[in-house]
Amino acid sequence: MHIAILTFDGYNELDSFIALGILNRVKKPGWRVSIACPTAKVRSMNGVLVESQATLEEACQADAVIFGSGKQTREIVEDQEVMARLKFDPTRQLLAAQCSGTLILARLGLLNGTPACTDLKTKPWVVAAGIDVLNQPFFANGNIATVGGCLASHYLAAWIIARLAGIEEAKNALSYVLPVGEKEEYTERALRNIRPYLPELVAAEELD
Repeated sequence: MHIAILTFDGYNELDSFIALGILNRVKKPGWRVSIACPTAKVRSMNGVLVESQATLEEACQADAVIFGSGKQTREIVEDQEVMARLKFDPTRQLLAAQCSGTLILARLGLLNGTPACTDLKTKPWVVAAGIDVLNQPFFANGNIATVGGCLASHYLAAWIIARLAGIEEAKNALSYVLPVGEKEEYTERALRNIRPYLPELVAAEELD
């Protein structure tokens, strides 16, 4: 099971690395999480240099893809060469976007009129792309999910883990990273946000 986190120059460290850390708490055979970049190395909005672990082409074949955000997203969506390399299929992949990553999803035509979440700074550009922006941290429609706000990364990671490995795995992954003394509160909030978009899993859980 391969999860790729699309990470471009100017990337937001919180978006790429929080999701990476939580997703890697799953220790199932074959479970792999990669930072996927258009070049061998990319530099963050705060100057952190990271080496790519997967190409964009490998990301296009992943089971799940997170579209990370960053300060250069508007330039990225105008780069025809990069955008031409991004070919995804929501019928077979989970596609999840964080903040300005929602703009990439919109410009690729993958939202297809579905409302979405994003950060307040990116909202005008997503609206200009023809997408209704919701005033909430998380929303999913089928295999596509979006979040708004850097610290909503754990909602995105939990949703992906729940979809690919089950709700209990998502709870376990969150438990490792949540603040001591507040784990129950944080877990409850996370599940409250993602449960409405996991109807089949929730029904199965209730039957157990």
